[in-house]
Amino acid sequence: MMQRFLDPAVLAGISSLDLLAKTVVDGFVAGLHRSPDFGFSQEFAEYRAYVPGDDLRYVDWNLFARTERCYLKRYRGETNSQLVILLDASNSMLYTSGPLKKMDYARFIAASLFYLAIRNQRDAAGLIVFDDEVREYIRPSTRQGQLARLFAGLERAEPRARTDFGKPLQHFQSLLHRRGIVIVISDFYEEPETIVRTIEPLRFHGNDVVLFHILDPQEVRPVLNGPAILVDLETDQKIEVIPAYTKTTYRAKMEAHIEQLRSRTRGTGMDYQMIVTDQPLDATLREYLTLRQEGN
Repeated sequence: MMQRFLDPAVLAGISSLDLLAKTVVDGFVAGLHRSPDFGFSQEFAEYRAYVPGDDLRYVDWNLFARTERCYLKRYRGETNSQLVILLDASNSMLYTSGPLKKMDYARFIAASLFYLAIRNQRDAAGLIVFDDEVREYIRPSTRQGQLARLFAGLERAEPRARTDFGKPLQHFQSLLHRRGIVIVISDFYEEPETIVRTIEPLRFHGNDVVLFHILDPQEVRPVLNGPAILVDLETDQKIEVIPAYTKTTYRAKMEAHIEQLRSRTRGTGMDYQMIVTDQPLDATLREYLTLRQEGN
C-alpha cells in the first residue's frame, strides 16, 4: 500500500502539493515505524560524528562496537537545523518521456522534504529557485505559514532559460548565517568539474551538501525505433541520431558523466544520489534521513 502512494505516476494525480507531501511523508514515516532497520523516534533524532572535545558520555558505544565509527546521539531539541533546497528551473527540466516532467518530480521531492523538515523534524526550511538567475528566494524559517510559502514558491517555479550554478550559489552564500543541509536538485547538464567546483564552497560554512540528480528514464537508457532528431531544450540545438548511437556512444557518454559527477562529488565530501523519474520517492526521503543520522 505504501509503495502505491510513493509511485510518482500516482502522485501526479494529486493536485495539491500540500496533500501530496502529506501523503508521501505520512506513508514513508509509517513505513519507517514498521522497519526493523531504520528508526524514526520522536525523542531520538539523529547521530552526529564525534569531533575532539565532545562529551564522551554521549557516544553510542554499541554503534562503535559494531562499526568502529564514533558517533554521538542527539535528541529532539538539540538537533534543530535548517534545510535549504536549491531547485534548478532551467528549460531542460521540462523533459519527459512519461506522465511526469523532471520539474514535476523535483517539485514532489522538494515538497516532501519541506514537509518532513518542518512538520516532522521542526527544522527551518528555505528555497532558492534558479536558472541563469535567482528567480525565487524564500528565507529559511520555522515561523507560521512557512510551509505554505514554500509550496507556493514551488508552484511558481516554471522552467525557463539556461542553467547557471554560479549566481544562485553566490546568492546563497551571502545570505547564509547558520549551518544546515543544502540540497541541490537538478539534471546537472554541465561539466562535472564545473558543477563540483561551483557547489563545493557551500561546505566551507559547515553545511552538509547533497546533490539530487534528476533524470528521465529515456535520458539514462534511451530507446529509439528509428532515426530521430533530438532538440536541446536550453539551446534549441538539433542533432539527428540513429538507434545504434543511443545504444553505444550516447550510453557510454551518459554513464561516464554520471560516474564522474558521483565520484567528484563524493571525493569532496558531498553526497550524491541519482534519481530517475519513475523511481518511488521513498528512496529520496531515505537518503535525506540517512544524511541527517550519519552527520556526514
